[in-house]
Amino acid sequence: MAAETVAKGFGLARPGWHASLAVAWTVFVARLRIITRYKGAILLESFLPIFFAAMPILLGIAVAGSEENAASNFFQNTQAAGQGTMEYRVYMLLGSSTFMVVSLMLWLIGYWVRREQETGTLESIYLAPAKRLYVLVGVTSYSLVRSLAAFIVAMFVGSLLFGVNPLAGNFLAAIGYLMLGIPALWGLSFFFGALIMRVKEANSVIQLIQWVVPFFMGIYFPVTMFPPLVRITAMAFPPTLMNDAMRSALLNIPSLYGPGYIVLGLMFMAAWITPLLGYEFFGMMERRIKRNEGVGLY
Repeated sequence: MAAETVAKGFGLARPGWHASLAVAWTVFVARLRIITRYKGAILLESFLPIFFAAMPILLGIAVAGSEENAASNFFQNTQAAGQGTMEYRVYMLLGSSTFMVVSLMLWLIGYWVRREQETGTLESIYLAPAKRLYVLVGVTSYSLVRSLAAFIVAMFVGSLLFGVNPLAGNFLAAIGYLMLGIPALWGLSFFFGALIMRVKEANSVIQLIQWVVPFFMGIYFPVTMFPPLVRITAMAFPPTLMNDAMRSALLNIPSLYGPGYIVLGLMFMAAWITPLLGYEFFGMMERRIKRNEGVGLY
């Protein structure tokens, strides 16, 4: 009788994996329904990487005097860094599109935390019987789908506008590296969400991060051009590893991290370690906030 009572939802039974997946799916669908009301935002996100790539491309051509000279100059500079390539347009477009994936994963989780604080619903989420982990999974999964959609549109439209063929390289391997880098981005989004929860401010933090992240990712140049200390910091940044791996596959250039098996090993390590550390940091930060001012104070 007791087992039957528990099965029907009475007692102290814990929800199974079906209920946990239902929580994540409900949050995911809710976020998608909200963003579909603002189709202009999705369109702008898709074209922003093209604008980011067009600025250095056009500036390089203007300074060099011709497209051939611009390609030659870029080849000489990147060759000195160990990644010589003439395909500077694909280099820029891929870097800016990858940056949009990273930035959206961080921005959306940060804005979600701040919005829940301002509307007073963050405390309600903490009082709900569902684990916060599954709520976070739903939000980050929505961020992933939205950022990947922007990546695909930006690469497709940008390739047409810049007259390049991204399929000339190993496109499937590049997509595989992108998928393998997603868990590390999930972990970074946990770090960023905890930071927003602590400082109780999203706009100024995001404005700072959106300049720091592309700088360390090297979206316009190889990070080996940095001074030693900055270079080590940049190469330890998981999005830099993902960006470099995708470029090495798509442009057939050497990776900054060494042979392919080393790149895969590092990406697998980042895929396991970063989410664990990120969620642990998020839990530590929320426990500290609960002890002090509480999550309801924003």
